Amino acid sequence: MGKVHATTERTYGADPARVYEALADYTVTRPKLLPAQYSEYEVRAGGTGAGTQVHWKLQATEKRVRDCLFTVTAPSPDTLVETDANSSMVITWTVAANGQSGSKVTVEATWTGATGIGGFFERIFAPKGLNRIHDQVLANLAAELG
Repeated sequence: MGKVHATTERTYGADPARVYEALADYTVTRPKLLPAQYSEYEVRAGGTGAGTQVHWKLQATEKRVRDCLFTVTAPSPDTLVETDANSSMVITWTVAANGQSGSKVTVEATWTGATGIGGFFERIFAPKGLNRIHDQVLANLAAELG
C-alpha cells in the first residue's frame, strides 16, 4: 500500500489573493467550478476557508463513486487543505504569485492506494483521471476569474 499522488497546476492573470479568495469560498464560488463528476455538493459547516466541512460525491470512473466528507484547514495564508473523513484522501490547493500580477494554482491529491494488482492499476490510472477532473476545475476557475 503506497501513496498515490495526482498533481495539476494552472496559471492565471489574476492576483493571488483574489484566486485564493475564490478557492476558499465553498458556498458560492466552489460549486460553480465543479464539473459533472461531482454531485450532492453540500456545505455542512462554515463555508469560507478553514473550518469548512463540505460533502460531495465524486464519480471517479464509470463504476467508482467516492462519498467524500472534507474538512478544510489553512496551514498557511496561501494553502487550503481538504482532508476526507471517509478515506485517506487529502487535497492541497496552493496559490502562489506568478509574475507581477499573476498567480499559479497547484492542486495535489494524495491517498493510500490499494495493494496487489488493483493497487498497481490504481497507481497508474487513478492520478490521470483525477488530474483530468482537477484540470476542469482549474479551467472553470479561469472562467470564473474572467
